[in-house]
Amino acid sequence: MKNPSADKRDQKTRKILEQARFRVIEAIAQNINLYGVTPSVGRLYGTMYFQEEPMTLDQMQEALGMSKTSMSTGVRNLLELKMVKKTWRKGVRKDLYEVEPDWYQTFIDFFCLKWRKGIDLNVQSMKKSVDDLQKLLQQPDLSEDDRETIRTDLNKLYEALAYYEWLDKLVDSLETEEIFEFIPKPIPRKVE
Repeated sequence: MKNPSADKRDQKTRKILEQARFRVIEAIAQNINLYGVTPSVGRLYGTMYFQEEPMTLDQMQEALGMSKTSMSTGVRNLLELKMVKKTWRKGVRKDLYEVEPDWYQTFIDFFCLKWRKGIDLNVQSMKKSVDDLQKLLQQPDLSEDDRETIRTDLNKLYEALAYYEWLDKLVDSLETEEIFEFIPKPIPRKVE
């Protein structure tokens, strides 16, 4: 027969463990919008984070009480962000998913993907506008006010292009992990 006080202690321990996990999962859910996904996908990610084994969509559905369609959409979002990965296990026929354990790499992948798109879009637009304004500036019949406005706009665009050149180098430093020479990864504490 099990000791009642031991059983009560085990229940208290499980409750504290659940609360600790829930707190982190909720914080992830509230902040996951930085990655462009919904809080429910954040809860999915947080739940998967605390799992020791990869999960199937059915297991995720059971853990979170969400529809299989929602689980599938959430997992697809997380896969695109490279926050989770599909894994394989001998004898398991269903797809298995697990969290990418390297949060540094997850951040790098996400940051670089988003910022490269933004940089490219803005730089292309700005270069096209610079070309148009430089051609316009060559027109002999422009008023001095128009010339001054064009020069002002060109200077603003050149400043912005210099910023995007710097930002592009920052993204490069993340992709090459050169950034860690300037801001080293801390050594995480381990509990033995």
